Amino acid sequence: MPQQNDWIQRAHQVLPGGGLGNFDPSIFIREGKGSRVIDENGKEYIDYLIGSGPMLLGHGHPEVLDAVQSQLGKGMTFFANNSASIELAEEIIKAVPCAEQVRYVTSGGEADMYALRLARAFTGKNKILKFEGGYHGMSAEAQMSLAPQRLANFPQAVPDSAGIPDGVKEQMLIAPFNDIESVRALLDEYGHDVAAIIVEPLQRIIPPAPGFLKDLRDECTARSIILIFDEIVTGFRLSYGGAQEEYNVIPDLCSLGKIIGGGFPLAAVAGRKEIMDHFDKSVVGQDKFLMQLGTLSGNPVAAVAGLKTMEILRRGESYQTLKNTGERIMKMITKVLDRDGHPHVLLGHPTLFDIGFTSTQVTDYRSWLAVDVKKNAAFNKTLREKGIFKSPGKLYPSLAITEEDLQITEAALDMASSIL
Repeated sequence: MPQQNDWIQRAHQVLPGGGLGNFDPSIFIREGKGSRVIDENGKEYIDYLIGSGPMLLGHGHPEVLDAVQSQLGKGMTFFANNSASIELAEEIIKAVPCAEQVRYVTSGGEADMYALRLARAFTGKNKILKFEGGYHGMSAEAQMSLAPQRLANFPQAVPDSAGIPDGVKEQMLIAPFNDIESVRALLDEYGHDVAAIIVEPLQRIIPPAPGFLKDLRDECTARSIILIFDEIVTGFRLSYGGAQEEYNVIPDLCSLGKIIGGGFPLAAVAGRKEIMDHFDKSVVGQDKFLMQLGTLSGNPVAAVAGLKTMEILRRGESYQTLKNTGERIMKMITKVLDRDGHPHVLLGHPTLFDIGFTSTQVTDYRSWLAVDVKKNAAFNKTLREKGIFKSPGKLYPSLAITEEDLQITEAALDMASSIL
Protein backbone atom coordinates (compact mmCIF):
# COMPACT_ATOMS: atom_id res chain seq x y z
CA MET A 1 0.00 0.00 0.00
CA PRO A 2 1.25 3.56 -0.69
CA GLN A 3 2.83 5.23 2.34
CA GLN A 4 2.44 8.84 3.40
CA ASN A 5 5.46 10.06 1.40
CA ASP A 6 4.02 8.48 -1.74
CA TRP A 7 0.74 10.33 -1.23
CA ILE A 8 2.60 13.61 -0.61
CA GLN A 9 4.40 13.30 -3.94
CA ARG A 10 1.21 12.41 -5.77
CA ALA A 11 -0.68 15.28 -4.12
CA HIS A 12 1.86 17.82 -5.35
CA GLN A 13 1.18 16.72 -8.89
CA VAL A 14 -2.56 17.35 -8.72
CA LEU A 15 -3.27 19.80 -5.87
CA PRO A 16 -1.96 23.38 -5.53
CA GLY A 17 0.49 23.33 -2.64
CA GLY A 18 0.00 19.58 -2.37
CA GLY A 19 -3.05 19.89 -0.12
CA LEU A 20 -6.70 20.71 0.28
CA GLY A 21 -5.90 24.19 1.62
CA ASN A 22 -7.17 23.30 5.09
CA PHE A 23 -4.39 21.73 7.10
CA ASP A 24 -0.77 20.58 7.15
CA PRO A 25 -0.39 18.84 3.75
CA SER A 26 2.34 16.52 5.04
CA ILE A 27 -0.13 14.34 6.92
CA PHE A 28 -2.72 12.06 5.32
CA ILE A 29 -5.42 10.57 7.51
CA ARG A 30 -6.46 7.08 6.47
CA GLU A 31 -9.29 6.49 8.91
CA GLY A 32 -10.96 7.61 12.11
CA LYS A 33 -12.42 5.46 14.87
CA GLY A 34 -13.95 6.93 17.99
CA SER A 35 -11.40 9.30 19.54
CA ARG A 36 -8.54 8.24 17.25
CA VAL A 37 -7.32 8.87 13.72
CA ILE A 38 -4.72 6.81 11.85
CA ASP A 39 -2.43 8.18 9.16
CA GLU A 40 -1.28 6.47 5.97
CA ASN A 41 1.83 5.17 7.76
CA GLY A 42 -0.38 3.48 10.34
CA LYS A 43 0.45 5.90 13.18
CA GLU A 44 -2.44 6.43 15.57
CA TYR A 45 -3.29 9.77 17.17
CA ILE A 46 -5.77 10.99 19.76
CA ASP A 47 -7.87 13.35 17.71
CA TYR A 48 -8.43 16.84 19.09
CA LEU A 49 -8.97 18.28 15.61
CA ILE A 50 -12.10 16.19 14.97
CA GLY A 51 -12.47 17.41 11.40
CA SER A 52 -12.19 21.04 12.60
CA GLY A 53 -15.18 20.58 14.86
CA PRO A 54 -17.95 18.46 13.31
CA MET A 55 -17.14 15.12 14.93
CA LEU A 56 -18.31 16.03 18.42
CA LEU A 57 -19.37 12.41 19.04
CA GLY A 58 -16.10 11.06 17.67
CA HIS A 59 -15.54 9.17 14.43
CA GLY A 60 -17.91 6.49 13.23
CA HIS A 61 -20.49 6.65 15.99
CA PRO A 62 -22.53 3.47 15.42
CA GLU A 63 -25.93 5.13 15.70
CA VAL A 64 -24.98 7.83 13.20
CA LEU A 65 -23.60 5.19 10.83
CA ASP A 66 -26.84 3.19 11.09
CA ALA A 67 -28.91 6.28 10.30
CA VAL A 68 -26.73 7.13 7.30
CA GLN A 69 -26.74 3.56 6.03
CA SER A 70 -30.51 3.44 6.23
CA GLN A 71 -30.79 6.64 4.19
CA LEU A 72 -28.24 5.55 1.58
CA GLY A 73 -30.56 2.72 0.56
CA LYS A 74 -33.32 5.26 -0.07
CA GLY A 75 -31.26 7.81 -2.00
CA MET A 76 -28.35 10.19 -1.49
CA THR A 77 -29.67 13.47 -2.83
CA PHE A 78 -32.78 14.70 -4.68
CA PHE A 79 -32.53 18.52 -5.05
CA ALA A 80 -36.25 18.45 -4.17
CA ASN A 81 -37.54 18.70 -0.60
CA ASN A 82 -37.00 15.72 1.66
CA SER A 83 -38.54 14.90 5.04
CA ALA A 84 -35.24 14.53 6.92
CA SER A 85 -34.29 18.15 6.16
CA ILE A 86 -37.66 19.32 7.53
CA GLU A 87 -37.21 17.31 10.73
CA LEU A 88 -33.71 18.70 11.15
CA ALA A 89 -34.97 22.28 10.69
CA GLU A 90 -37.63 21.65 13.33
CA GLU A 91 -34.98 20.47 15.79
CA ILE A 92 -32.72 23.44 15.04
CA ILE A 93 -35.63 25.81 15.70
CA LYS A 94 -36.38 24.09 19.01
CA ALA A 95 -32.75 24.39 20.10
CA VAL A 96 -31.49 27.75 18.83
CA PRO A 97 -33.08 30.81 20.48
CA CYS A 98 -32.99 33.12 17.44
CA ALA A 99 -34.19 30.53 14.93
CA GLU A 100 -37.74 30.92 13.62
CA GLN A 101 -36.88 29.62 10.15
CA VAL A 102 -33.92 27.87 8.53
CA ARG A 103 -32.38 27.92 5.06
CA TYR A 104 -29.80 25.26 4.20
CA VAL A 105 -26.53 25.65 2.35
CA THR A 106 -23.54 23.32 2.09
CA SER A 107 -20.74 25.20 3.86
CA GLY A 108 -20.33 27.62 6.72
CA GLY A 109 -18.82 30.21 4.43
CA GLU A 110 -21.98 30.16 2.31
CA ALA A 111 -24.11 30.56 5.42
CA ASP A 112 -22.20 33.64 6.52
CA MET A 113 -22.31 35.12 3.01
CA TYR A 114 -26.08 34.71 2.80
CA ALA A 115 -26.57 36.06 6.31
CA LEU A 116 -24.84 39.27 5.26
CA ARG A 117 -26.87 39.44 2.07
CA LEU A 118 -30.08 38.90 4.04
CA ALA A 119 -29.20 41.79 6.34
CA ARG A 120 -28.67 44.07 3.36
CA ALA A 121 -31.91 42.94 1.73
CA PHE A 122 -33.89 43.48 4.94
CA THR A 123 -32.44 46.85 5.93
CA GLY A 124 -31.74 48.36 2.53
CA LYS A 125 -28.33 49.41 3.86
CA ASN A 126 -24.91 48.42 2.57
CA LYS A 127 -22.11 48.50 5.12
CA ILE A 128 -21.06 45.58 7.30
CA LEU A 129 -19.15 45.87 10.56
CA LYS A 130 -16.90 42.95 11.42
CA PHE A 131 -14.16 42.47 13.99
CA GLU A 132 -10.48 42.27 13.18
CA GLY A 133 -9.38 38.65 13.38
CA GLY A 134 -12.94 37.30 13.07
CA TYR A 135 -13.35 34.35 10.68
CA HIS A 136 -16.51 34.16 8.61
CA GLY A 137 -15.62 31.97 5.66
CA MET A 138 -14.16 32.75 2.26
CA SER A 139 -16.45 35.40 0.77
CA ALA A 140 -14.97 38.76 -0.24
CA GLU A 141 -16.43 40.45 2.84
CA ALA A 142 -15.18 37.73 5.16
CA GLN A 143 -11.65 37.97 3.81
CA MET A 144 -11.32 41.51 5.06
CA SER A 145 -9.00 41.88 8.08
CA LEU A 146 -9.15 38.23 9.00
CA ALA A 147 -5.43 37.99 9.76
CA PRO A 148 -3.89 41.18 8.42
CA GLN A 149 -0.11 41.28 8.22
CA ARG A 150 -0.29 45.06 7.81
CA LEU A 151 -2.19 46.74 10.64
CA ALA A 152 -4.31 49.65 9.43
CA ASN A 153 -6.14 52.29 11.40
CA PHE A 154 -9.69 51.31 12.29
CA PRO A 155 -12.13 51.11 10.53
CA GLN A 156 -10.05 50.55 7.37
CA ALA A 157 -10.37 47.03 5.98
CA VAL A 158 -7.34 45.10 4.77
CA PRO A 159 -7.95 42.29 2.24
CA ASP A 160 -6.41 38.95 3.16
CA SER A 161 -6.68 37.52 -0.34
CA ALA A 162 -5.85 38.44 -3.88
CA GLY A 163 -8.73 38.76 -6.31
CA ILE A 164 -11.04 40.91 -4.18
CA PRO A 165 -12.34 44.09 -5.85
CA ASP A 166 -11.32 47.34 -4.17
CA GLY A 167 -14.97 48.30 -3.86
CA VAL A 168 -15.54 45.62 -1.22
CA LYS A 169 -13.30 47.51 1.23
CA GLU A 170 -15.54 50.54 0.98
CA GLN A 171 -18.49 48.57 2.36
CA MET A 172 -16.64 47.08 5.34
CA LEU A 173 -15.97 48.62 8.75
CA ILE A 174 -13.39 46.92 10.98
CA ALA A 175 -13.42 47.22 14.76
CA PRO A 176 -11.36 45.67 17.58
CA PHE A 177 -13.11 42.76 19.29
CA ASN A 178 -14.25 43.39 22.86
CA ASP A 179 -14.11 47.19 22.47
CA ILE A 180 -17.70 48.45 22.64
CA GLU A 181 -16.63 52.10 22.73
CA SER A 182 -14.92 51.71 19.36
CA VAL A 183 -18.06 50.10 18.01
CA ARG A 184 -20.23 52.94 19.29
CA ALA A 185 -17.92 55.53 17.76
CA LEU A 186 -18.09 53.82 14.37
CA LEU A 187 -21.86 53.51 14.55
CA ASP A 188 -22.22 57.16 15.50
CA GLU A 189 -20.45 58.04 12.26
CA TYR A 190 -21.58 55.29 9.88
CA GLY A 191 -24.58 53.67 11.57
CA HIS A 192 -27.11 55.15 9.15
CA ASP A 193 -25.65 52.87 6.45
CA VAL A 194 -24.71 49.77 8.50
CA ALA A 195 -26.84 46.74 7.63
CA ALA A 196 -25.28 44.28 10.07
CA ILE A 197 -22.68 43.53 12.69
CA ILE A 198 -21.30 40.02 12.31
CA VAL A 199 -19.38 38.48 15.18
CA GLU A 200 -18.07 35.16 16.39
CA PRO A 201 -19.44 35.17 19.95
CA LEU A 202 -16.24 33.37 20.89
CA GLN A 203 -13.79 34.91 18.40
CA ARG A 204 -11.59 31.98 17.39
CA ILE A 205 -10.64 31.20 21.01
CA ILE A 206 -10.87 34.73 22.46
CA PRO A 207 -13.88 34.96 24.81
CA PRO A 208 -16.19 37.95 24.87
CA ALA A 209 -15.63 40.43 27.67
CA PRO A 210 -18.44 40.53 30.24
CA GLY A 211 -21.32 42.51 28.77
CA PHE A 212 -19.77 42.92 25.31
CA LEU A 213 -22.28 40.78 23.41
CA LYS A 214 -25.23 42.33 25.27
CA ASP A 215 -23.92 45.79 24.43
CA LEU A 216 -23.72 44.79 20.76
CA ARG A 217 -27.31 43.57 20.98
CA ASP A 218 -28.46 46.85 22.53
CA GLU A 219 -26.64 48.97 19.94
CA CYS A 220 -28.09 46.98 17.06
CA THR A 221 -31.60 47.19 18.48
CA ALA A 222 -31.35 50.94 19.03
CA ARG A 223 -30.01 51.61 15.54
CA SER A 224 -32.07 49.08 13.51
CA ILE A 225 -28.98 47.05 12.63
CA ILE A 226 -29.05 43.27 12.20
CA LEU A 227 -26.91 41.36 14.69
CA ILE A 228 -25.45 38.17 13.23
CA PHE A 229 -23.80 35.52 15.37
CA ASP A 230 -21.44 33.30 13.41
CA GLU A 231 -22.11 30.04 15.23
CA ILE A 232 -20.50 27.70 12.71
CA VAL A 233 -18.06 26.64 15.43
CA THR A 234 -19.97 27.42 18.63
CA GLY A 235 -23.40 26.13 17.56
CA PHE A 236 -24.30 22.91 19.43
CA ARG A 237 -20.81 22.96 21.00
CA LEU A 238 -20.72 25.51 23.82
CA SER A 239 -24.19 24.27 24.76
CA TYR A 240 -27.08 22.66 22.91
CA GLY A 241 -28.42 26.11 22.04
CA GLY A 242 -24.97 27.38 21.14
CA ALA A 243 -23.26 30.58 22.21
CA GLN A 244 -26.52 32.51 22.27
CA GLU A 245 -27.78 30.16 24.96
CA GLU A 246 -24.43 30.06 26.78
CA TYR A 247 -24.07 33.86 26.88
CA ASN A 248 -27.82 34.63 27.03
CA VAL A 249 -27.75 37.08 24.11
CA ILE A 250 -30.04 36.48 21.13
CA PRO A 251 -29.01 37.74 17.67
CA ASP A 252 -31.33 38.41 14.74
CA LEU A 253 -29.61 35.85 12.52
CA CYS A 254 -27.05 33.13 13.03
CA SER A 255 -25.05 30.83 10.83
CA LEU A 256 -24.76 27.16 11.75
CA GLY A 257 -22.58 24.35 10.42
CA LYS A 258 -20.22 21.55 11.38
CA ILE A 259 -22.19 19.65 14.04
CA ILE A 260 -25.62 19.98 12.36
CA GLY A 261 -24.37 17.82 9.47
CA GLY A 262 -23.00 15.05 11.67
CA GLY A 263 -19.77 14.93 9.64
CA PHE A 264 -21.35 15.57 6.24
CA PRO A 265 -21.40 18.88 4.29
CA LEU A 266 -24.30 20.90 5.66
CA ALA A 267 -24.75 24.42 7.03
CA ALA A 268 -27.62 26.84 7.52
CA VAL A 269 -28.76 30.38 8.09
CA ALA A 270 -31.35 30.68 10.84
CA GLY A 271 -33.18 33.67 12.26
CA ARG A 272 -36.25 35.81 12.57
CA LYS A 273 -39.01 35.02 10.10
CA GLU A 274 -39.43 38.59 8.89
CA ILE A 275 -35.78 38.56 7.79
CA MET A 276 -35.83 35.01 6.44
CA ASP A 277 -38.89 35.98 4.38
CA HIS A 278 -36.50 37.55 1.88
CA PHE A 279 -35.85 34.03 0.61
CA ASP A 280 -39.57 33.88 -0.33
CA LYS A 281 -40.50 35.92 -3.38
CA SER A 282 -44.21 35.41 -2.76
CA VAL A 283 -43.87 37.35 0.51
CA VAL A 284 -41.41 40.14 -0.32
CA GLY A 285 -41.78 40.53 -4.10
CA GLN A 286 -39.19 40.48 -6.84
CA ASP A 287 -37.23 43.58 -5.79
CA LYS A 288 -36.52 42.34 -2.26
CA PHE A 289 -36.18 38.65 -3.12
CA LEU A 290 -32.86 37.00 -2.28
CA MET A 291 -32.15 34.11 -4.64
CA GLN A 292 -30.46 31.13 -3.04
CA LEU A 293 -30.17 27.54 -4.17
CA GLY A 294 -27.61 24.76 -3.96
CA THR A 295 -27.45 21.29 -5.47
CA LEU A 296 -26.66 19.55 -2.18
CA SER A 297 -28.27 21.97 0.28
CA GLY A 298 -30.25 20.02 2.87
CA ASN A 299 -29.45 16.65 1.30
CA PRO A 300 -31.00 13.76 3.23
CA VAL A 301 -27.77 11.93 4.12
CA ALA A 302 -26.36 14.96 5.93
CA ALA A 303 -29.77 15.68 7.47
CA VAL A 304 -30.18 12.22 9.03
CA ALA A 305 -26.59 12.32 10.30
CA GLY A 306 -27.26 15.69 11.90
CA LEU A 307 -30.57 14.58 13.36
CA LYS A 308 -29.04 11.52 15.00
CA THR A 309 -26.07 13.54 16.29
CA MET A 310 -28.41 16.07 17.87
CA GLU A 311 -30.54 13.33 19.39
CA ILE A 312 -27.48 11.82 21.06
CA LEU A 313 -26.36 15.24 22.31
CA ARG A 314 -29.71 15.69 24.06
CA ARG A 315 -29.21 12.57 26.13
CA GLY A 316 -28.03 12.49 29.72
CA GLU A 317 -25.19 14.76 30.67
CA SER A 318 -23.50 15.07 27.27
CA TYR A 319 -22.55 18.71 27.64
CA GLN A 320 -21.41 18.36 31.23
CA THR A 321 -19.26 15.41 30.18
CA LEU A 322 -17.77 17.44 27.33
CA LYS A 323 -17.03 20.40 29.62
CA ASN A 324 -15.53 18.14 32.28
CA THR A 325 -13.17 16.67 29.71
CA GLY A 326 -12.14 20.10 28.49
CA GLU A 327 -11.63 21.44 32.01
CA ARG A 328 -9.48 18.45 32.89
CA ILE A 329 -7.21 19.02 29.88
CA MET A 330 -7.01 22.74 30.68
CA LYS A 331 -5.85 21.90 34.20
CA MET A 332 -3.21 19.53 32.79
CA ILE A 333 -1.89 22.28 30.55
CA THR A 334 -1.77 24.86 33.33
CA LYS A 335 -0.05 22.43 35.69
CA VAL A 336 2.86 21.57 33.39
CA LEU A 337 3.40 25.05 31.97
CA ASP A 338 3.34 26.66 35.41
CA ARG A 339 5.72 24.00 36.71
CA ASP A 340 8.21 24.68 33.93
CA GLY A 341 7.89 28.47 34.13
CA HIS A 342 6.38 29.12 30.70
CA PRO A 343 4.36 32.35 30.66
CA HIS A 344 1.10 31.62 28.88
CA VAL A 345 -2.60 32.31 28.61
CA LEU A 346 -5.23 29.63 28.22
CA LEU A 347 -8.03 31.00 26.08
CA GLY A 348 -11.46 29.80 25.10
CA HIS A 349 -14.16 27.66 26.61
CA PRO A 350 -13.88 24.12 28.00
CA THR A 351 -15.39 22.83 24.75
CA LEU A 352 -12.89 24.74 22.57
CA PHE A 353 -9.61 26.30 23.69
CA ASP A 354 -5.85 26.57 23.26
CA ILE A 355 -2.65 28.05 24.64
CA GLY A 356 -0.93 31.29 23.76
CA PHE A 357 2.65 31.64 24.96
CA THR A 358 2.63 35.23 26.17
CA SER A 359 2.70 37.11 29.46
CA THR A 360 0.17 39.71 28.33
CA GLN A 361 -3.61 39.59 28.40
CA VAL A 362 -5.27 38.65 25.10
CA THR A 363 -8.59 40.35 24.34
CA ASP A 364 -8.48 40.87 20.58
CA TYR A 365 -6.50 40.17 17.41
CA ARG A 366 -3.77 42.73 18.06
CA SER A 367 -3.08 41.54 21.58
CA TRP A 368 -2.92 37.98 20.20
CA LEU A 369 0.02 39.10 18.03
CA ALA A 370 2.14 39.16 21.21
CA VAL A 371 1.95 35.35 21.34
CA ASP A 372 5.25 33.56 20.69
CA VAL A 373 4.22 31.62 17.58
CA LYS A 374 7.53 29.75 17.37
CA LYS A 375 7.06 28.46 20.90
CA ASN A 376 3.48 27.47 20.10
CA ALA A 377 4.70 25.63 17.01
CA ALA A 378 7.41 23.78 18.94
CA PHE A 379 4.91 22.75 21.61
CA ASN A 380 2.44 21.47 19.00
CA LYS A 381 5.21 19.64 17.13
CA THR A 382 6.08 17.61 20.22
CA LEU A 383 2.41 16.87 20.84
CA ARG A 384 2.07 15.57 17.26
CA GLU A 385 5.15 13.38 17.71
CA LYS A 386 3.63 11.98 20.90
CA GLY A 387 0.37 11.09 19.20
CA ILE A 388 -1.77 14.18 19.85
CA PHE A 389 -3.52 15.47 16.72
CA LYS A 390 -4.71 19.07 16.94
CA SER A 391 -4.98 22.31 15.03
CA PRO A 392 -2.15 24.85 15.41
CA GLY A 393 -4.58 27.17 17.19
CA LYS A 394 -7.41 25.13 18.68
CA LEU A 395 -8.08 22.03 20.72
CA TYR A 396 -11.50 20.45 20.32
CA PRO A 397 -12.52 17.90 22.98
CA SER A 398 -15.05 15.29 21.89
CA LEU A 399 -17.43 12.97 23.67
CA ALA A 400 -15.36 10.01 22.46
CA ILE A 401 -12.34 10.89 24.61
CA THR A 402 -11.60 8.10 27.11
CA GLU A 403 -9.72 7.90 30.39
CA GLU A 404 -6.84 6.23 28.55
CA ASP A 405 -6.81 9.11 26.05
CA LEU A 406 -6.59 11.62 28.86
CA GLN A 407 -3.66 9.80 30.46
CA ILE A 408 -1.80 9.72 27.14
CA THR A 409 -2.63 13.40 26.63
CA GLU A 410 -1.26 14.29 30.06
CA ALA A 411 2.01 12.48 29.36
CA ALA A 412 2.36 14.22 25.98
CA LEU A 413 1.70 17.64 27.53
CA ASP A 414 4.26 16.92 30.22
CA MET A 415 6.89 16.05 27.60
CA ALA A 416 6.03 19.03 25.34
CA SER A 417 6.37 21.46 28.23
CA SER A 418 9.57 19.96 29.63
CA ILE A 419 11.51 20.21 26.36
CA LEU A 420 10.42 23.71 25.32
